Amino acid sequence: MDEKQTVEYRVEDGVGILVLSSPPANSYTHEMMKQLDSAILRARWDEGVYVLVLTGAGEKFFCAGADINYLASIPPESRYLFVLHANETLNRLENTPKLVIAALNGHAVGGGLEIALAADIRIACRGAGKIGCPEVLLGVLPGIGGTQRLPRIAGKARALELLTTGRLLEFEEARSIGLVNLIFEKENFLPEVLKYARQFLPPNTATKAVGAIKRAIQSGLEMSFHDALALERELLQQLFISEDAREGISAYLQKRRPTFRAR
Repeated sequence: MDEKQTVEYRVEDGVGILVLSSPPANSYTHEMMKQLDSAILRARWDEGVYVLVLTGAGEKFFCAGADINYLASIPPESRYLFVLHANETLNRLENTPKLVIAALNGHAVGGGLEIALAADIRIACRGAGKIGCPEVLLGVLPGIGGTQRLPRIAGKARALELLTTGRLLEFEEARSIGLVNLIFEKENFLPEVLKYARQFLPPNTATKAVGAIKRAIQSGLEMSFHDALALERELLQQLFISEDAREGISAYLQKRRPTFRAR
């Protein structure tokens, strides 16, 4: 029997598009996380994909978090394994050496926000929903990175306030505290996100440099300052011998626009 497709994956002009598709709220189960993990791996190793865009099906929800009915149907010991596997999936998303954009087409709450926090850039649809982690209202805490990624983005004091009250924010307020990077209008939302994403594709952008910048930040913030500087130098040395660096420097000296080839 075929498994229900809960994550759609397609490639358009160098952008890998991952769609959480489990109506009505795009809530995730273990099966959805398995499919998301598989899609991330496909995009990670596809040499024709340079940027990932993650969004939700429909217009009401990006993702409402874990499917509570699913959680209630499995024994408590299985819930821990479910959370463990979900954590591994988001770590893979966060550490893939390609830029990841979360297109928040609707509410991103609970685990839905935790998924979005594992992306590099979050773009929200104006007036389309709210954002927050209300797990405390269920007597639990965010368990797939929320207690760690939220304070790293919004600061410790603000994260404590949001997580202990379970308060939901409008996208506009979320942008003011750094949880959302950009807000696009509802009309043509996803096409506009894809247009934004394509600025990071070759020949316009040196995608090898983008990947190295991402690694330097993601890994460096978890190291001592001294070790992070060493990583930065190592990555820079790798870029110095790349074709894109030679092209970028040559184009600068020749006063022309560079043509990058992701090499």
